[in-house]
Order: sequence, then structure tokens, then C-alpha cells
Amino acid sequence: MSFKILTVVGTRPNFIKVTQFAQHLNDESKGLQHRLVHTGQHYDTKMAQVFFEQFNLEPDFWLNVPPSSPNTQIAKIMIGLEEVIQTQYAADLILVVGDVNSTLAASLAAHKMNIPVAHVESGLRSFDRSMPEEINRMITDEISDYYFVTEQSGWDHLIKEGKQEDKMFFVGNTMIDTLVGFEPQIQASPIMETYGLTSGEFVLMTAHRPATVDHKEGLKRLLDVIRSITAKYPLVFPIHPRTLNRFEKFELEAELKSIDRLIITGPMDYFAFQKLIKESRYVLTDSGGIQEETTFRQVPCLTLRPNTERPATIDVGTNELVPFELDVLLERIAAIENGTYKVQSRIPKLWDGRATERIAEAITQKIMRQNDLSYARR
Repeated sequence: MSFKILTVVGTRPNFIKVTQFAQHLNDESKGLQHRLVHTGQHYDTKMAQVFFEQFNLEPDFWLNVPPSSPNTQIAKIMIGLEEVIQTQYAADLILVVGDVNSTLAASLAAHKMNIPVAHVESGLRSFDRSMPEEINRMITDEISDYYFVTEQSGWDHLIKEGKQEDKMFFVGNTMIDTLVGFEPQIQASPIMETYGLTSGEFVLMTAHRPATVDHKEGLKRLLDVIRSITAKYPLVFPIHPRTLNRFEKFELEAELKSIDRLIITGPMDYFAFQKLIKESRYVLTDSGGIQEETTFRQVPCLTLRPNTERPATIDVGTNELVPFELDVLLERIAAIENGTYKVQSRIPKLWDGRATERIAEAITQKIMRQNDLSYARR
């Protein structure tokens, strides 16, 4: 019999982190069997299906949880996952990824069913409990049994929180595995030609977090930032559906779309977006994962947040936290343009495209032996 692993994903950031799992965790020679379940948390074509198609990922189970409040969504994911485990796939280990509602729901369901939980991207902390993701991360780590760590800060936080070192594994970043694994497809994307862009002569921006876009004052500030950037460069803005909704709600959509050299697109496919990161002059964002992707590409990244759960991108990488204030942003942009911005940046330890291989090794060499339900003890 094989050691059965079930990975749970629900959003685009999750999908990006598990593209190599089937290759390395579904291995009969190692006694591993892997299956993937999609909760449905990101449910439309642009936010979900196009990613599965590009990555050639086909979930084995679909929970099809509809859009709803976080509480309702988490409850339905737990019920749906319990049914999958009880009737279709009796998992020996549940792998949860990142910090979204699907992550929390899956870890709670597994814990209540006495199935060991392993958290991929464990130990990351922003120490900002106003962020839903921070609560999800903390609770998931509190009830997890095994911890796969992407950077040194994660390891340090887990040690401080009293986690057992023999259940912690510094494996690197599985998001980088996807970048490395799909580099030919990223390079082949025609997105630069589509929008008439020149390498190093445009800026890429994303904005979707409530602190950035959920109030009129913040949106007006964002408009000022956009105008300042487009005075020098074309600015590509793949606008998140909730961000567009806020511009419409506060009657600022027409003002946004009137700005010259602003290229507004919908959510992009993975290959196109990664090509833009690689070729951009710099990136302006409030996202988490983009901080890591820009650091791997060694592209300057200005993050409109007071904190980050990914400090390696600041300590050694190309990322910098910047207050949402125009004068400060312009000062940091000037540093990028004159070549004085983070000249000693580098790629963090183990961000080499082999994190998933290390996860597989940890499962076969340690977790299967520690786990009372492991194949080795049947």
C-alpha cells in the first residue's frame, strides 16, 4: 500500500505553488501516492481555470464551493473535504499551502479527522492581525504536525513558538519551482508585443488589498501615484476584480481610464504576467507572492504595505516596504533610476527550483517514519 497524500488548493497563489507536486509526490518507487483537491475558492476562468490549463494541472477532486462569506466558505470546504476523505481518498497526510481560507479550512478538517497536516510555506508572519491571511497562517501552524519552511524567518518564528525541530524542514520556495519549471513558456509569451512594450522601459503594478483600495482616499492616492509613474513610463495595471469594483463604487473609474500611458488589463495568465515581471523596470505592488517573484528575478519591487510576512525579500532580495505616500515613493523610484537601489541584493537560500524535491525527500525519509499511519509501519 502507498502513503496517500492529499494536497488542498483554492486560489491562484496556491496553484502556482503546487505545479511540481504530481511529478515528485506521486512516486510508486518511493511508496507515495498524491492527489489534488480544488476547493473552488477562486472560481472563475481568469482566476482559476486558465492556470490549471497552463500548468497542465487536473485536480482529482473538486469541492465546487460557491462564493460566500469567509465563515460559510470555510464551513463548506470542511464538509466537502471530509466527504472526499471518508468516501473517495483516505489520506495519510494532508498538505495545505499558503495562507488563504482554503488553507485554514483544510487544516481544521484534517485535524478534526485525526489526519496529520503539513503546512507548505510555514512560519511566515507579518505580525499584523488585521490581515485575514495572518490569522490563517497562525492557526494553521498551531494545528499542523509538520512544517515546510521557505525562508529563515519562518524557521525562527516556529522555533520561538515552540515547534519541534524534528518536524520542521527548510525546503525553499515551491513558487520558484514553478518559475524554473516553466521558464521556456514564460519566455515565449507574446505579451510584450501585444502591448507594444520595450524591456526595461515600463512599470508593472498590482493593487488589491483592502488597506490600499477599499476607501476613496486610498484610490485617489493611487491615482496620483499612477499619474506620476506614467509621466515617465507606460504602466501596466492588471486590475483585480475587487479593485475595479472599488473604482466603480467610488465613481473613479472614468478618471482611472483617462490617464495616458496607463495600460489596464484584466487578471493575466501566469506566463504573461511572469514575462512582464521579468522585463519591467520595476514593480509596484501590495501582493505577497510578487515580492518573492521579483526577488528571484532581481527586479526592484516597491511594496505598498507597512509590513511583510516575507522578510527575506527585504533582507537579501530586491523588495522594499514603502509608505503609501507619493513623496516617499518618488524618492525610492529615483533610487531605482539612478542605480543606487539595493545594489547588493541576491536570491535567498534554497530558492533554486528544487523545493518540491526536498518536500518529497522529507516525507519519505522522516514523515512516513514518524507517522503512525505511515506506509513503513503498516
